[in-house]
Amino acid sequence: MKTHPVVPSLLSRAVACALSVAACGAAIAAEAPAEVIVTAKPIIDGNVVDAQGAVSTVVTEEQLRDLNAIDLSAALRRTPGVTVSRFNPVGSFGGSEGGAVYVRGMGSSRPGSEIKTYIDGAPFYMGVWNHPLLDLLPVNGVQSITVHKGPQPQLFGNTFAAIDLATRRATEADTRVNVGLAGGSFSTFIEKFDVTGRRDGLDYAFAQSYARSDGHRDDADGKLRNAMGHVGYQWGDHWSAGLTALTASNSVYDPGELGLPATKTGHYDTKGTWGSLQLGHDYGWLSGSVQVYGNSGDGDWLNQPVDGNTLSHFNLSGLRWRETLKPWQGGEVSAGLDIDRISGSVDFNGFFKFDGPTLRVTSPYVGISQSVALGAGWTAVPAAGVRFYEHNVLASSTAPYAGLQFKSEGLDLRLSGARGINYPGLDAAVLSSLIAALGTSWRSLDPEQMDHLEIGMALRPFEATTIDLSLFKDKLKNRYIFAFPPAVAAPAFVNLGDYDVKGMEVTLQHQFGSSWDVFAGFTHLDSSLAQLPYAPKQSVSIGSNAVFGRFRVSADAQYQNDMYVLERARANGAVNSRQVDAFTVVNVRLAYSPQIAGLRSEVFLAIENLLDEDYAYRPGYPMPGTSGQIGVSVGW
Repeated sequence: MKTHPVVPSLLSRAVACALSVAACGAAIAAEAPAEVIVTAKPIIDGNVVDAQGAVSTVVTEEQLRDLNAIDLSAALRRTPGVTVSRFNPVGSFGGSEGGAVYVRGMGSSRPGSEIKTYIDGAPFYMGVWNHPLLDLLPVNGVQSITVHKGPQPQLFGNTFAAIDLATRRATEADTRVNVGLAGGSFSTFIEKFDVTGRRDGLDYAFAQSYARSDGHRDDADGKLRNAMGHVGYQWGDHWSAGLTALTASNSVYDPGELGLPATKTGHYDTKGTWGSLQLGHDYGWLSGSVQVYGNSGDGDWLNQPVDGNTLSHFNLSGLRWRETLKPWQGGEVSAGLDIDRISGSVDFNGFFKFDGPTLRVTSPYVGISQSVALGAGWTAVPAAGVRFYEHNVLASSTAPYAGLQFKSEGLDLRLSGARGINYPGLDAAVLSSLIAALGTSWRSLDPEQMDHLEIGMALRPFEATTIDLSLFKDKLKNRYIFAFPPAVAAPAFVNLGDYDVKGMEVTLQHQFGSSWDVFAGFTHLDSSLAQLPYAPKQSVSIGSNAVFGRFRVSADAQYQNDMYVLERARANGAVNSRQVDAFTVVNVRLAYSPQIAGLRSEVFLAIENLLDEDYAYRPGYPMPGTSGQIGVSVGW
């Protein structure tokens, strides 16, 4: 592994580049006319703390635009506490770790993952292999993406972290239409179409997009096609209903290790449909919703050199019920019920087919919080609750959580603790079918467990400045793996091994007037498992948005330590010995909004890897050097 003596200088150059571009924009902005457009926040919209003291990070459609994000891993590539892996400029290869997102060191287990992905709070992931497929989660038509860091049983069960995409809703009356086209390096082409509207009690939204690229190497192609729509209706002051649907069809290739064509593993095609019907009510003192969801999809790994075709199909369905009651001054009682059904099948090149049992997880929860005025501008908010789990095959479990906050005008302090529960999925049953010696041992597994503790503060020394600090520790145990003698008496799936991850996150957001916003984030991770993949010890993200007149400049940069990579297998004794070097990547987007009567228009130039850094998320898989796109969008 090479050393990286130039990292500090590259980081300095990245910071200087991003800030100098923004400073230039800010200087011109000082002389701009009064109608200067207000900037969007760079990198993230902000950190959110709920009544239980749990922290989440929100990325909105404005950040997606300024990051020029084509897919989900690009959308979260600079989010503090989040690490991504990918092979190609467009799309996420679904096999191995070709396209994945990791949260504070969680999510690298394959098969199975410690994190799950959701749309409007309902799960959507590869149910048969128990991990996300990022290409099934389009970013066009998304209003926001929330990364829930660590277990948050008051919101999500059966996972250690969650990524939730909120679909777009109309916020203005009448109909709004937007069309966008972009193209650039590697024959990349992107097309987007959006419609939103609201009239009387009816609201509607539709989004469609298509993206393709030949890639920066042979067989680095990617193609993404998706569409989503929402129709909602509000009657009276208290009741509403909505129907949301999504469809996606994608294909992404594995280019293999550079110079070694025999390492190519074919292409991965994903198809999926997702739907949700929701009924909500809000009386002020009582609010809630009932959501019924269902989705299905395919993840087909085709033309593998040894295994041929592996065709996987999944079905997920269930219910989400949420109620929040405010029975007295400052008090809040929350309760809910999640029911999830998971089924699926796998066809291994026509020689062996797995058609698994249907798994069902039922998990009710209840919690309470109380706001207490302390005087001198301070408020205390203690909270506690518990989620219960009943599984139709595996053992029952519980997940308690608690939090304590102290809030004031310029400083918030928080302490929270929660237990995460993660059940083995159909992946354990699939492997048991492939390895006959494992028998039915997977049915005796306990769920994985994580105990999470976090302490933090949000400091606002000035009106336009927010500093957020989090210190956390995650203790994971009961990881499920399969083992053979002499580690165990007989071949079996077992809960074996534990480890912990300690860390720190610091973010700074500051706004200079209405024309210049800056962001900086630092994450430190320290795992007792030395070879934990995709968990760099240090990473730094910076970003800046500046508006001057009708011009907008968005710049972002990231430094990331060297790190271990590749998926963490579920086999006893599996190790991750391969690493990638540290890197610094800088991106810039320049946009101009011409004044055309009756239209909202933009022309932009996006440059990625401005410093032409040599970097990779997997050894032998170099990412593109300096590349660019030009595009235009028109709305009316």
